[in-house]
Amino acid sequence: MSVIKKIAIIIERIDIALGGAERSVSELASALSALGLEVDILAAKGKTNAQNIHILCQNAPSKRTCYFTFAKVLKKHLSENHYDIIHSVLPFDFADVYQPRGGSFTEAILRNAASYQNKFVESFKRVTAFANFRRTMLLRAERKLCKDSNGPVIVALSKYVAEQFKKHYAVSDDRIVVVPNGIKINKRIDTGQADDLRSQILAQLGLKEADNPVFFLFAANNFRLKGLACLIKAMQLVSSNIMERKAYLIVAGNDRTYKYRRFAEKLNVHKKIVFWGPVRDIQNALSITDVAVLPTFYDPSSRYILEAIAAGKPVITTEFNGAADLFVNDRHGKIIDCAENITALAQAISYFTDTNNIRKVSQAIVADNLEEKISISRVAEQLIPVYKSILEKREK
Repeated sequence: MSVIKKIAIIIERIDIALGGAERSVSELASALSALGLEVDILAAKGKTNAQNIHILCQNAPSKRTCYFTFAKVLKKHLSENHYDIIHSVLPFDFADVYQPRGGSFTEAILRNAASYQNKFVESFKRVTAFANFRRTMLLRAERKLCKDSNGPVIVALSKYVAEQFKKHYAVSDDRIVVVPNGIKINKRIDTGQADDLRSQILAQLGLKEADNPVFFLFAANNFRLKGLACLIKAMQLVSSNIMERKAYLIVAGNDRTYKYRRFAEKLNVHKKIVFWGPVRDIQNALSITDVAVLPTFYDPSSRYILEAIAAGKPVITTEFNGAADLFVNDRHGKIIDCAENITALAQAISYFTDTNNIRKVSQAIVADNLEEKISISRVAEQLIPVYKSILEKREK
C-alpha cells in the first residue's frame, strides 16, 4: 500500500495579506506539514519567499491568470514533479481533490444576485453574470468536472456547500466528502493595541466604560453581500426597544462606506454605528467587542465567524453561512433564516443586550470545546483518510 508523502495544493494567488482562501490554504499547508507531509503550494501569482510555494505564471502581464494558461503550466509542472495527491481549490479535472473555497460558482452567482434585494436587479445580475468571461470559464469547468463520474473527490467546506453540488450539478453522495472549515487557533492578542481601539470607539460614540455598551462587530469586505444594509435596519428596530444595555454596531472592513453612512443617517441610527475601516488583526477587534454578527446572503463557511467562536464570542449569522455547521443555534449563538428577516435579526441582537445571555453563551463555547473543533489541525487530520482512500482506489 502506498504511503502519502507529498501533496500539491493548487490556488490562483498566494498572498496571505489578501485573507480568505489565500490565508486558508497557507494555514492548511502548515497543518498538513505538521502531520509529516511534504506540501507544495502551486500558484499562478503571488508574493512569497517560501521554498515550498511555486509561482508558475509570475511573468504573465495581467493581474489575473487565464484558466487555460494556468492549466497548461500546471500540467507541465506536474509532469516534471511527483505528488501523491493533487488538491485544488480551482476546478481542474486532473486534480484528485476539488475543494472550492467559495462554494459552487452557480450558488455564488445566485446568492450574489439575491443580495441586491431587488427582483429586477436580481434578474439582471443573474443574466449578466455570464458576461464575465473568466467566471463563465470557471463555471463551465466546474460543471464539466462534476459530470465526470471519475472526476476529483469534492471536499465541501460545509453541509451547505455539499448540498449546492447535489442541487446544481446532481453530484452523487459518494463523490462528496464534508470536511468543515477550520482556522488557525490560539492567535495572540496585542492588548495594548486592543485597548487603544476600544478607547477610540468609545470616543467616537461619546461613551464611557460606565455606560456599559454592548458592541456588535460586523467584519467583511463586501458589505452588500454580507448583509450590512439589513443589519442597519435591524439596529433601527433594536434602538426603539427598552434593553438592559444599549447596542452599538462596529463596522470593520475594506469597502465603500458612504452609502451605508447615509443609510444609517436616514434611519437615524448613525450615532450608534462606527465605521472602522480595515482591521489588520481581527483578534484584537474581537477581544474588545461583545458579539460577532454577519447576516450574510452567502458564505460557504465564514472565517470571521469561526475566528469569533475561537475568541469565545457569541455569534449571529444566517442559514446561508456554512460556518453554522460548527455551532449550535441558541447555545453558541443565533442562526436566522435569512438576512432579509429584519425582525429575527433585531431579536437576536436584543437577546445579546442582556449580560447574562452573553455570559451563558460564551461559557457554552468554552465548555463544548468549540475552539478545538474549528481548528485547522482538525481539518488536516480529516483530510488524511480522504487522501488515503484516493490512493487505495488508484491502486486497484
